[in-house]
Amino acid sequence: MTVALIAGTGGLPPHIAGSLMAQGRVPVICEMRGFPSDVKGEFTRIPFRIETLGTFLQALTSLGVTEVCMVGAVQRPDVDPSAIDALTAPLVPRLMAAMAKGDDGTLREIIAIFEEHGFTVIGAHQIAPDLMPVAGVQTNVAPPDLMQDLAVAQMALTSMGQADMGQAMLVRDCAVIAREDARGTAAMLQDFSDPLRDTSHSSGGADIFGLVEDVVGGVADWLSGADDDGRAPGAGAFLYKAPKPDQSLLADMPMIGPDTAMQAAEAGLSGIVIPEGRVMVLDLPQVVTILNAQSMFLWVTP
Repeated sequence: MTVALIAGTGGLPPHIAGSLMAQGRVPVICEMRGFPSDVKGEFTRIPFRIETLGTFLQALTSLGVTEVCMVGAVQRPDVDPSAIDALTAPLVPRLMAAMAKGDDGTLREIIAIFEEHGFTVIGAHQIAPDLMPVAGVQTNVAPPDLMQDLAVAQMALTSMGQADMGQAMLVRDCAVIAREDARGTAAMLQDFSDPLRDTSHSSGGADIFGLVEDVVGGVADWLSGADDDGRAPGAGAFLYKAPKPDQSLLADMPMIGPDTAMQAAEAGLSGIVIPEGRVMVLDLPQVVTILNAQSMFLWVTP
């Protein structure tokens, strides 16, 4: 069975390509225009664009592809109507309707289109089970009692899911002090590690979710920079990352990695919390090494 790896940016596509090669399966590397991957080596490569999706699907069939795995980061591309070809034109109404529903709706429709064309869509975690850590504290340092904080985080995640916005947030003293927006988790953490950051982005701009926790319990501290005792703006907070309710995990499972751990440390966070089986960890040993060096925790909740 030939696998097509629809590879975006970041460290995940090379990891998945390597896992497939270790299994004796040579993937076909497919890269969307404007989003080249970091997958190196001699592979059959197919560039494509959304305007020629139908032709791209036909090309995969001709190569004997039976499975498709979508990994890596891409952004919604600008569509050039004049570039839509004959095989893609029948799909346009479906794609337009899906895009109106947001990123998750778009991914679900694209998965459905692939499946209708005879492909099995598989998740990165199914190819590389090493990306899924078992439940428990992975680091030398254990977290404090965070049950009330996690309840607040779950409430915020539900609101974020309704708006199809973000998968991560920073929580401190039962208050959500920042939410991931369209810029991603790295940008949210950068807001807290850069002393000249533009904090207007930290919660995605204006508070569109209306959670009262965002205006009490320490928000004034981080808006003004470091705390009075010189601590980093993120001191005492932890990163919580999880999929939104009903989010498709085949093509958009959340992930953290060494870069996430480094940024969390630079922001002065106490640690990271993720749910078991729903967030991938790229290079878990390196993540743990970084967090242990800073006396931070990684807790994979059951």
